[in-house]
Amino acid sequence: MNNEIRIPQVRLVGDNVENPGVYSTSEAIKMADAQELDLVEISPKADPPVCRITDYQKFLYQQKRKQKELKSKAVKVVVKEIRFGPNTDDHDYNFKLKHAEKFLSEGAKVKAYVFFKGRSILFKEQGEILLLRFAQDLEEFGKVEQLPKLEGKRMIIFLSPKKAKK
Repeated sequence: MNNEIRIPQVRLVGDNVENPGVYSTSEAIKMADAQELDLVEISPKADPPVCRITDYQKFLYQQKRKQKELKSKAVKVVVKEIRFGPNTDDHDYNFKLKHAEKFLSEGAKVKAYVFFKGRSILFKEQGEILLLRFAQDLEEFGKVEQLPKLEGKRMIIFLSPKKAKK
């Protein structure tokens, strides 16, 4: 900004400039002072660097507003967890299945896992069958992102919601 610009020549653009083009930095600063505004470097990597004559505080405010707008448009991914035991009964399974359907229809990802305690690690196959059945029952609401995978004492599967049909 202003006297902090050390490059000999700059390309001047903006609404306040009658004829945009390449000017010496001192000349561009004099033009900005005449309008009681600041010379602000916009694109320092260009050749020659691009500057604009504008109010610096207003420029900062607009940049912050753009950043905030981009941040608000970003999609926030929510991951909901559902925990099973290797010998989960049908009623408990159906109860958790309904919750998973709700989560997927709301647009959240679902991380379902079978937790093995102590010697129940012997029932790995049962846990895998349970998770595959879970994924198959949720086929119309979401798709499998990661197949059942054993990590320590947990067997984990990830489901992501299907895109809503327009």
